[in-house]
Amino acid sequence: MTAPPEDPRPEATSPAAGSPALTRLVGMPSADFASDVWSRGPHLSRGAEHDRDVSDLFGPDAVDELVARRGLRTPFARMAKDGSTLAERQFTLGGGVGAGIGDQLSEDRVLREFASGATLVLQGLHRTWSPVREFAAALADDLGHPVQVNAYVTPPQNQGFSDHYDVHDVFVLQVSGEKRWRVRPPVLEAPLRDQPWEQHRAAVEQAATAEPLLEETLRPGDCLYLPRGYLHSATALGGTSIHLTFGVHAWTRRHLVDALLDRIGDRLTDDVEARRSLPVDGGRSTGSEVAFGDDAEVVRSLVAKALQDVTVDEVVAALRPAVRGAQRAEPLGVLDQVERASRIEAGDGTSWRVRRHLAAHWEGDGQRSTLVSRVGRLTVSGDERDAVAEVLDGIRDPADLEPELRRRLALAGLLVPADVSDA
Repeated sequence: MTAPPEDPRPEATSPAAGSPALTRLVGMPSADFASDVWSRGPHLSRGAEHDRDVSDLFGPDAVDELVARRGLRTPFARMAKDGSTLAERQFTLGGGVGAGIGDQLSEDRVLREFASGATLVLQGLHRTWSPVREFAAALADDLGHPVQVNAYVTPPQNQGFSDHYDVHDVFVLQVSGEKRWRVRPPVLEAPLRDQPWEQHRAAVEQAATAEPLLEETLRPGDCLYLPRGYLHSATALGGTSIHLTFGVHAWTRRHLVDALLDRIGDRLTDDVEARRSLPVDGGRSTGSEVAFGDDAEVVRSLVAKALQDVTVDEVVAALRPAVRGAQRAEPLGVLDQVERASRIEAGDGTSWRVRRHLAAHWEGDGQRSTLVSRVGRLTVSGDERDAVAEVLDGIRDPADLEPELRRRLALAGLLVPADVSDA
């Protein structure tokens, strides 16, 4: 029996992978979500029905902390009003003496614009706010697709953005206040990243005049899932509304198509017939039309042969670098890591564990093997490979490794102290 190809999405293979993050959002077993809801249509989960408290993830105090004290710069924030994005100069300012930058958030300018009805968008919270970062990483593991997180902070009775669609799936998690959502069917089903709604502005504006498919008020703890392509708009009601949007940048069959074409191109680069020059024109052209027909047929035949030769495993391998680069590994403390690693051979008693979200795989075999991950490449001997693989698979404790090997893994960022949290 032929072994199934290795999935290029490490540490999870489908929405059914199932740790608490996905179940917490959708209020159902992750396997049920994967089979019945994922990419099929909207799903609303009421926080009150599941006793869902999300105050541990984000809230008004977090907004004020990020705006006033973290020195955030664009593009980690933007503001919008009446469907249009504000110019950066309207809500940013220079960093002052010793900080030669001009685009840090200014709480005073944000205050002025927010008080006049503008929505504040804090982008990339999966990089800047620890509780959100940890939850987003767990959700990405559940789904097998990369996740980004934005916060939308909207003044009462205001709408930041008009009807539009996203080119990624979203989980909208209401954190505080209330917001009225209107959802309409897609004008373009399952759009790709290079098919934004602006390319279909007229169709979107026309579709926005129809009765909504769904119109509901989200309250704290409520979560609305929308597959990419569904039109939506929202209006804050009686108080300031804060919601988190978990954007899921789904891997699609088109990604596999591109990976396959890359592999075919690699094969044809090695084929001398594909490298041959086209013939001298010899008067075959008519005006600006070039007669390439015969050679195009030759190329079709070459591509067809290469298509038969490319294996599924090659396609998966071609996609793997994009998967690896789509997210980051668990954070670590550089100085603490170096200090503790320096004491390993002295036997200081520190317990170590595998760093989370490594997206690791092996290359090579025999005498030398290379572990490729989100944190780089580490080459080990054939004897060491088996021991390291068992540690990565969770069937051997890092304490069982030789101290020198454990030190190398720690300095490569593959192991972290067991008492360190990624929060």
